[in-house]
Amino acid sequence: MGKKPTTPEVDPAATSEVDVQAVTDAAFEAGTFGAATVGFDPTRSTPTTENIDELRKKAAERDEFLGLLQHVRADFANYQKRIQKELEGTRRFASQSFIADLLPVVDNLERAIQSAGPSAAPNGLLDGIRLVHQQLQGVLARHGVQPIAADGLAFDPSAHEAVLEQPCSDKPERTVLQVLEKGYTLHDRVIRPAKVIVSKPAAPDNAA
Repeated sequence: MGKKPTTPEVDPAATSEVDVQAVTDAAFEAGTFGAATVGFDPTRSTPTTENIDELRKKAAERDEFLGLLQHVRADFANYQKRIQKELEGTRRFASQSFIADLLPVVDNLERAIQSAGPSAAPNGLLDGIRLVHQQLQGVLARHGVQPIAADGLAFDPSAHEAVLEQPCSDKPERTVLQVLEKGYTLHDRVIRPAKVIVSKPAAPDNAA
């Protein structure tokens, strides 16, 4: 009796390896291998026109909300800058009312000094008044208060207040002839205009 032919044994591991390789090659040829690795479900249908339109609609809504957010952020940044500027202005001019009330005191000290005249005899009281006036002027200067120049200058309506016009032939029209009350600025803002007398054309000589 002849010997039966034996069937060659197949290694299960080798069979699995061959099957895996075959499936992988087939997936590459079909172009679905990459999609499978990122969670592609081959049972799902191909995206339709309705799905694409829905995605476009969502993208448009996203862009709209993004633009709105950027607009709100820009408005808020401008608001912060405006508030910061207003706070800075409030801080710089917080003392304006107090300084305006203090200026008449400075005026009275200057009148007392002027009434004595430049040739007044040495006087301890007058020297004391001069010293107080100098100290007060120094304090005002440190806080941004400066007198307004006016005497001999052209009339400036933003810094001068004309209380009287006086005919004058040797000065251009609207020239400040005399300062009746000093004006002052606080950080370049006029807190009190200078009260002045300004020139006007002289009346014509009838005899001439």
